[in-house]
Amino acid sequence: MGVHLAAVDLGASSGRVMLGHVDARAGRLELTEAHRFWNGAVRVGDTLHWDILALYRETLRGLAAADRLVRSSSASADRLAGVGIDSWAVDYGLLDADGRLLGNPVHYRDARTNGVMERVLKSIAAEELYAVTGLQQLPFNTIYQLAAEQELGRAATLLMIPDLLGYWLTGEQGAEATNASTTQLYDVRARDWSEGLARRIGVPGGLLPEIREAGQVVGTLLPAVAEETGLDPTTPVIAVGSHDTASSVVAVPAGEGERFAYISSGTWSLVGLELDEPVLTAEAQAANFTNEGGVDGRIRFLRNVMGLWILQECLRGWGDDDLPGLLRAAAAAPAFAVLIDPDDPDFLAPGNMQARIEEFCARSGQDAPRSKAAVVRCVLESLALAYRRTLRLAREVAGREIDVVHVIGGGSRNELLCQLTADACDLPVLAGPVEASALGNVLVQARALGEPLPDLTAMRALVRATHELRRYLPQGKPADWDAAESRVFGTR
Repeated sequence: MGVHLAAVDLGASSGRVMLGHVDARAGRLELTEAHRFWNGAVRVGDTLHWDILALYRETLRGLAAADRLVRSSSASADRLAGVGIDSWAVDYGLLDADGRLLGNPVHYRDARTNGVMERVLKSIAAEELYAVTGLQQLPFNTIYQLAAEQELGRAATLLMIPDLLGYWLTGEQGAEATNASTTQLYDVRARDWSEGLARRIGVPGGLLPEIREAGQVVGTLLPAVAEETGLDPTTPVIAVGSHDTASSVVAVPAGEGERFAYISSGTWSLVGLELDEPVLTAEAQAANFTNEGGVDGRIRFLRNVMGLWILQECLRGWGDDDLPGLLRAAAAAPAFAVLIDPDDPDFLAPGNMQARIEEFCARSGQDAPRSKAAVVRCVLESLALAYRRTLRLAREVAGREIDVVHVIGGGSRNELLCQLTADACDLPVLAGPVEASALGNVLVQARALGEPLPDLTAMRALVRATHELRRYLPQGKPADWDAAESRVFGTR
């Protein structure tokens, strides 16, 4: 039997509603795509926004489609047993005192935070921020967005993106912990908001809602939502690891006791370790590692690496959708011909990405890549180098050995990137599952609804038993990667 669940999984470039079927006793964990839709930045005047109303509309359509799939495929009277929502981090919507949205949420790639981080750090020392939040310094963190926010005077409540959609489904407000932990306003040891930090950047009292943990029931569907989607009005919305990486890490198919690192690979790459406690040392701060909350109180000790965004923007600029052909050509292209630092700030905003690669090459004394295949090789090799450097630093700072690297998410399908990662890190890579965030989402829901999945070990065992993984073994010479890393990042 088991349970049928809807995972609303919103990425920075697309959204999807996945229908999950979890029957832990029978060893079943299945996902079916019910609805997929575009997501991305919408520029209005000088500001980049998210089209949050379109995301909500598509969420409703996806829930209706998921429920229809359950009813059409089941011989019994099964219906959706639960709904969970995860998305990217740091962005939010502001509500007025009547619960009305004050405006479309601003996109984290918007230029409004330019220079804001530097201004805030003049009044709150970086060491103090890290000691409280344990968070990587990124210019688009929520704390800096709020320091640049023009609507705070009219706002009564701040809701992160998954919590905002959950509020529209149920009428209940709150803040799920894993996404709250990405704001740089969350005390990573106390596991609650840091009201002191909030006051010091001008956040009004009461703006930050009560924290809820993954697995808690948010509420049941509002009558209007049930009517529009056709779902039973008693269907619960369940808080999952609402930061998509938190849900993804739930689905890392690691064995019990395995010393693993993970790369959640998509538009961004989240590269790191799972720990029991935050690492708040001066070394961790200097290495710019973040301590984000995970499901069941775990810590995601990681760094954000730019990820496949650079390649996605190149493809968009070229109007080229033959990625498999480009990857084959890139695999045959010369190694280490051109290398970039994927985390250079010039690669953050949307635009002509190939031109920016050429500008980076000019600044670093390299000849620019002369073909699309060479550009793809450059981007993927550079990403593998960034992963290598990040995992070596994580191992050193956290004092934790790594035996295997799990690549999960959409990037796990990129065979060239996975092989380059194995080569660069000189470690075996296990690739898959692709839909890790949706799997983690439905697993947490299933446990909340009574499926015998008592801990992360049990959830990961079910993923491992039900999903095919691809293994990549290191090839090539580590000394070549040492030299390449030195070219890009200098000697470490």
